[in-house]
Amino acid sequence: MILYFYTIGLMTKLSVNVNKIALLRNARGQNQPDLLAFSRQCLDLGAQGITAHPRPDQRHIRYDDLSLLSGLLQGVASAEFNIEGYPSETFIEAVLHARPDQVTLVPDPPEALTSSFGWRLPEQMDLLIPVIRRFKAAGIRVSIFVDPDMDLIAYLPLLETDRVELYTYDYVHQYEAGPESAIAPFKSFAKAVSELGIGMNAGHDLNLDNLRYLVTEIPQIQEVSIGHALVGDALQLGLPATIEAYLACLK
Repeated sequence: MILYFYTIGLMTKLSVNVNKIALLRNARGQNQPDLLAFSRQCLDLGAQGITAHPRPDQRHIRYDDLSLLSGLLQGVASAEFNIEGYPSETFIEAVLHARPDQVTLVPDPPEALTSSFGWRLPEQMDLLIPVIRRFKAAGIRVSIFVDPDMDLIAYLPLLETDRVELYTYDYVHQYEAGPESAIAPFKSFAKAVSELGIGMNAGHDLNLDNLRYLVTEIPQIQEVSIGHALVGDALQLGLPATIEAYLACLK
């Protein structure tokens, strides 16, 4: 199946989450490091997209960054802009203004340090359905952040989401103990999602140690969003070598 995936010219895309760059910039109240310059360099080095996740306190990505990043991405052929976040009205309006290629809806509360669980279905259907419809009506692809829970499968068609993003925390933190057992629930879930005709992304704690195995075992994954580990690697390896290494894992 992997051979077929390559034959039709598809590979998992790398979207670089630039939140940590914005966090460093904000620490001194200046434009250093330059968020747009860093994002552009990632794209020039071969990354296929940029991800930004604004939070209510704007401690890293700020809402006024979104339109600037959108303008940057529009000038780079085939590159995509993905905005993640909880669908508050402020977030919704900011996304509609920035017009990214994709919005990823994440159920994290305002005080969360990072995303740590997927949407609870069917309990949160009434929240998600009108938001998904609103974004799709604006021509924005929608993905929702989910755990690999087979009980969710029956509800995904009702949401009419374009994609799901696999929350890969459990895979990453069980990987060293046994890759096969760590990936097993994700493979089963991915197969069921694919049979529904829904696309698939993945993200959270992915790094150079565990990424290749994930996309080899689940070639349906269309995009991975990676930020924290990638920025940490870039501090040691340099950004060009880091982007090259992550892209090599995806080929």
